[in-house]
Amino acid sequence: MRRGLLLALAVLAVFALGVALGQALDDNSQPGGQQTLIRTLRPLPLAPAARETVTVTVQNR
Repeated sequence: MRRGLLLALAVLAVFALGVALGQALDDNSQPGGQQTLIRTLRPLPLAPAARETVTVTVQNR
């Protein structure tokens, strides 16, 4: 019985220390920080190509 009581007290003490450490780390955190946003961009439709014919004439020398 005494051994179980000591074990329960030890577990409670470790739990209390863990909670205290978590609170201390949370109180010391820096506000702000970074945020990552991930978006999927869909391509925009392309305008139709111009239907003009262009002729280029080059003279050989």
